Amino acid sequence: MTDVSLLNRCPIVPVVVIHDLAQAIPLGEALLAGGIDIAEITLRTPAGIGAIEALTKALPELHVGAGSVLTPAHVDQVIDAGARFIVSPGLSVDVLARAKSKSVPALPGIATSSELMTAVNLGLNEVKFFPAGLLGGPAGIRALTAPFTEMTFMPSGGVSAQNMADYLSIPAVPAVSGSWMVDPALLAEKRWDEVTSRAAAAIRTAAEVTGTSGAAT
Repeated sequence: MTDVSLLNRCPIVPVVVIHDLAQAIPLGEALLAGGIDIAEITLRTPAGIGAIEALTKALPELHVGAGSVLTPAHVDQVIDAGARFIVSPGLSVDVLARAKSKSVPALPGIATSSELMTAVNLGLNEVKFFPAGLLGGPAGIRALTAPFTEMTFMPSGGVSAQNMADYLSIPAVPAVSGSWMVDPALLAEKRWDEVTSRAAAAIRTAAEVTGTSGAAT
């Protein structure tokens, strides 16, 4: 990462899959209304790049990043669109190098101790633990914190409203990543009040577990 921690910004990082560009701005407004000021817009759909650009321009108070970044070319595309950080499902030295050359924080996904060793040798102290649910969940992270005492983790994949507190109770987990508050069905049905309600509930749960007030100011 960089000198500025991404994971200490907000304890909840929504993973957003946008199918219709018209959903972007109302979604961003709904998240902000619920107390979440960060969003990972994935490149899983053709609308992803456009959504990043639209949100960055319309809602500068929302910290917009790009997810599912797989190649250095993706890095260039999302940064040109205005992304302020990137997230990858795995650890790519080439992707990390391109992000570093652009002075943009990058959060690589890791699943093994070997990948964590690579991350340490690259000077990283924050990683995405993915897919968390299949890798042992909170117990898997606790096992890894023993040899990697300086690393912090953002679990993603299988994180839900029901288990997020279990993850956030681990000192090495300042933030979790999930999609339950931005379910594609909610976006398609324009249920923005429900997005706000779920976001606010997640922030309340995080505050109860961590003793924080939610998004950083």
